[in-house]
Amino acid sequence: MSNVHSPLLEPGRIGALELRNRIIMAPMGSNFAEADGRCGERIQAYYEARAKGGAALLTMGVVSIAYPSGTSSPYQVGISNDDYIPGLTEMARRAHKHGAKIAAQLQHAGKTAMCDLAEGRPVWVPSLPPKPSTSMMGALTKEELTSFASTIGRHKPQFRVLDKGDIEQLIEWYAAAAARAQAAGFDGIELHAGHTYLVAGFLSPYYNQRDDEYGGSLENRARLMVEMIRGVKARVGAGFPVWVRLDGEELRSKGGITLPDAVGAARLAVEAGAVAVSMSAYATFTTGVAFTEAPTVHEPGRLMDYATEVRKAVSVPVIAAGRISPQMAAEAIAAGRFDFVAMARKLLADPELPRKLVQGRARDVRPCNYCYVCISEIFLNSRIKCPVNAELGHEAEAGITPAAAQRHVLVIGGGPAGMEAARVAATRGHRVTLVERSERLGGALAFAALGYAGNAPLLDNLVHQVRELPIDVQLATAADAALVGRLKPDAVVVASGARRGTGGLAGAGLAHVWTCDELQRQITLEDAGGTARIGLPPADAAATQGKTLGKRVVVIGGGMVGLELADYLLAHDRAVTVLEPTDKAGRELSIALRWRVMDAVEQRGSIQRSATVREITPTEVVWADVEGKEQRTGADSVLIAHEATPDTGVAELLKDCGVPLHLAGDCRGVEQIEGAIRDGFRVGCEV
Repeated sequence: MSNVHSPLLEPGRIGALELRNRIIMAPMGSNFAEADGRCGERIQAYYEARAKGGAALLTMGVVSIAYPSGTSSPYQVGISNDDYIPGLTEMARRAHKHGAKIAAQLQHAGKTAMCDLAEGRPVWVPSLPPKPSTSMMGALTKEELTSFASTIGRHKPQFRVLDKGDIEQLIEWYAAAAARAQAAGFDGIELHAGHTYLVAGFLSPYYNQRDDEYGGSLENRARLMVEMIRGVKARVGAGFPVWVRLDGEELRSKGGITLPDAVGAARLAVEAGAVAVSMSAYATFTTGVAFTEAPTVHEPGRLMDYATEVRKAVSVPVIAAGRISPQMAAEAIAAGRFDFVAMARKLLADPELPRKLVQGRARDVRPCNYCYVCISEIFLNSRIKCPVNAELGHEAEAGITPAAAQRHVLVIGGGPAGMEAARVAATRGHRVTLVERSERLGGALAFAALGYAGNAPLLDNLVHQVRELPIDVQLATAADAALVGRLKPDAVVVASGARRGTGGLAGAGLAHVWTCDELQRQITLEDAGGTARIGLPPADAAATQGKTLGKRVVVIGGGMVGLELADYLLAHDRAVTVLEPTDKAGRELSIALRWRVMDAVEQRGSIQRSATVREITPTEVVWADVEGKEQRTGADSVLIAHEATPDTGVAELLKDCGVPLHLAGDCRGVEQIEGAIRDGFRVGCEV
């Protein structure tokens, strides 16, 4: 049977570099380096897992040429002196061991060198930058603001506009860094000339206001990049692959980089000796949602056209990036739109994605759910993590290992924690029985897939993996002592989830008031092929189980569940007002996703913060604003989305059953999908 991903899996070449397929691990910060910028075991194991998983080329992201100066985050990899070479050498050895190639993306963060700001060092810029204007900080909590970029507000920003001596020094730093990467056994160099970092600042007519030979025309603005490529090539030799990463456009920047600029810069880079061009884009952060327009793009394939246009203009390979699925990439490569695809979040979620595609096991790939937790951790100066992959950042640890002896493990609850625990336990060799009280697998994840579409592929993947493994799945089965007595398991995993009640609100018992649990039962169901998700009925449809969800909906609670449901309801022709009791909505959402969801809700509906609900009446919700003034909002339906509480009923029922109990997921402590997957993985490894 032919593999639909074949064009993506064919060998390719970048300069002298022979690559086993067209999948590149995109350069991205991980904060996995040591505190001094060295490559320790954590980051080496992280990259090795992606090499072992089948990626053709690992691009080690944002390697700092002047460390600690010019760094954008702590725990960034340094390459500013020879002390860094031993760790980099081991990194290259471990990549090569599995047949992968590895390149270093060299970077100076320029105006976004947050560590320079934190330490009071001058920030290097092509010219004084315009004063930023953004509303992105308003969504952050006090705790997040404290650690956000760890820098803002501690020191008054100082800017150093580069003179010609500084430019010469910068080129020398890049050339010396490239030589160190080459000495360490790296296979190529990517020069980061995008994302408003220092080189991109020179390329941008928005940020570059110089009046010398490095400003003005495109040729002048690209002069630094051209001299840098030539300087690096002179140091490492003509045959050593060097390429650039460019922005196809600067969005939300009047007078910023345009696609014709990008095409022109790509031509100049190739003339200077670049053997490939990697295309990205950037959106100036006028609002938080801009970040998910570019570079961490939300719309699938949104940046592909930039790569396509550059590919028409240059004779070297072009690398595309930006939420491109394997099928999209295969089709585009076959059509000659670009030559390679750079994957970032997808390889965080499943480092074995390339290998699984080669084996024709695309359904086994654990999908990224595009929750932005990984990148949001960078904002908070933390190590990245992935809600769908509990092993990310822990690759150096044992992980899933064969069980010493097979045991019978009973898993109670078919939500994400239960399915992940069952998957891991079965993979280790245990005999697993999974029971679920409803008629479908998925639990709260099926509901979450309605509120946020990115969760739907994750749900499908978990269900698929459970059904493919030798797991005895028993639906519509209640868990009690009699069940334990009949099955006689050696261990019991309780993953019974959480409950969302009414919070004791006056009027909560009225017929038009819904709890999240009631709404979940209304709009999720299962069919014979797995889990199916259905939409809401029209607002004027006949009542289902005595209830309808009317046109005007008030959502009480602006946390993750409340906001995502509000977004979903707005998309299904409801008028929605969210009443959030605190001054910050969406606290449980990652920063970047919070920006996006809040923007979507506020564009079409309303979020009222510091709103204290006093009473629900048959026609409206009575609440007090931050000043204590009474407000009234008309409502045909009311949805109570208060914080969840662990459902410990099953654990209490079975505490004396005589079999060891392990709690996993929300029944142990409500931590959403991230906590459920992590807990399920942990318990699956422990039983």
